[in-house]
Amino acid sequence: MTTKAPTNNRWSSNFSFVIAATAAAVGLGNIWKFPYIVGQNGGGAFVLVYLLFIFLIGVPVLMAEVLMGRRGRASPGYAVRKLAKESQVHSSWQITGWLGMFAGFMILSFYAVIAGWSLSYMVKAARGTFVGINEAGISKLFGSMVSSSSELMLYTTLIIVGTVVVVGKGFKSGLERSVTFLVPLLLVLLIIIAIYAAKIGDFDAAVSFLFKPDFGSLTKQGILLALGQSFFTLSLASGVMIIYGAYVPKETSIITTSIWIGIADTVAAVVAGLAIFPIVFGYGLQPAEGPGLIFQTLPIAFSAMPATSLVATIFFLMLSLAAFTSAIAMIEASVAFVEDKFNATRWTAAIVSGFTLWLVGLGTIYSFSGANWAKIDWVIFGEQLPTIFDAINHIASNILLPLGGLLAAIFTGWVMKKKFTQEELNTSPLAYFVWQVCVRYLAPVAIIAIFLQLLGFI
Repeated sequence: MTTKAPTNNRWSSNFSFVIAATAAAVGLGNIWKFPYIVGQNGGGAFVLVYLLFIFLIGVPVLMAEVLMGRRGRASPGYAVRKLAKESQVHSSWQITGWLGMFAGFMILSFYAVIAGWSLSYMVKAARGTFVGINEAGISKLFGSMVSSSSELMLYTTLIIVGTVVVVGKGFKSGLERSVTFLVPLLLVLLIIIAIYAAKIGDFDAAVSFLFKPDFGSLTKQGILLALGQSFFTLSLASGVMIIYGAYVPKETSIITTSIWIGIADTVAAVVAGLAIFPIVFGYGLQPAEGPGLIFQTLPIAFSAMPATSLVATIFFLMLSLAAFTSAIAMIEASVAFVEDKFNATRWTAAIVSGFTLWLVGLGTIYSFSGANWAKIDWVIFGEQLPTIFDAINHIASNILLPLGGLLAAIFTGWVMKKKFTQEELNTSPLAYFVWQVCVRYLAPVAIIAIFLQLLGFI
């Protein structure tokens, strides 16, 4: 086992690290999920609770993962194994890193397929497909796309090949250069759409939907939803922040950069809401949760706008960029692992990871297209999982991610020697004490609450 790649690579600046981590965090979930759950759970009241959780739980666990990566200077599993040895505890704690990397890889196997939807819609928009389309037409179009294994395979392959090319070119020339270009472009497109939406849509209704405090609508389930969203939105427990931490220079402040990542991720999610909901309310549409809002509701609004093809193309280009930058981040840990384990070249590691990802992704593709071999009908914790996609999504997102986050909090808060975490955070005694309280007590209790909700106990 060699650790040459993560050990030698460093972000060129704090800005590059913040941009890369923001790229990992800002994905499809921010754009279609966050605005909806805000509006449905008390608007501004939900935002206040969400922000509280972001900075008391999400950001402290983010700091924990980054410090593990920087001190370990290796891919996630090997990094945590090194830290366990350094703290003179059992090597089995390395499962913290392996679990995160595995969860991130499995999530990417279906995320790449959903990202392919965005790419497919961008091509359709550029061809003028959405001009004059009605509800029946868009429903038929969407159904045809998700049931076509050949179309899904084409666009999924393009997404995976793109990620392989970017990471295969190396850390500096590939990953860092790409994200520092693509993320500003993504944010510019998002802002352009938000400004356009404010002009042609119902901006006041969108602001009210998103931010008007309604504490009466903020239920216990809404609070738990805010908790879960604050944890998952930062790409925690997926191996991403540990491997990105491995590239952080020693002089970089983990606390400062982590706070900026939390702010950037939240701002991007809010701007996404201001880009989407003025259009939804301005054109008399009903907000719908999940991909239905993006792929079935908004195209109807685009069809009624001036310059339909241009507006829709820009929107789905923005969505594709959000998905692509997250995919780059999620595959990096696996690429670094192959480099570590087999002393492979960067290109070899990228191709092996990409091909393996493509093979696993076939399970999701054929789940959507209805192939018999993709039907499994499992039941886990009372949850019916009819297809391979449902099983991967549920196990990775609802079980492995919170479990990985719990282990990361316990490992850095209780298992690692205090002097090592103090050295990495390099902050005042008060700030360190606050961080330690968050990862030792608040984060584990919060994550256990997520598990209890999953099991139906709360």
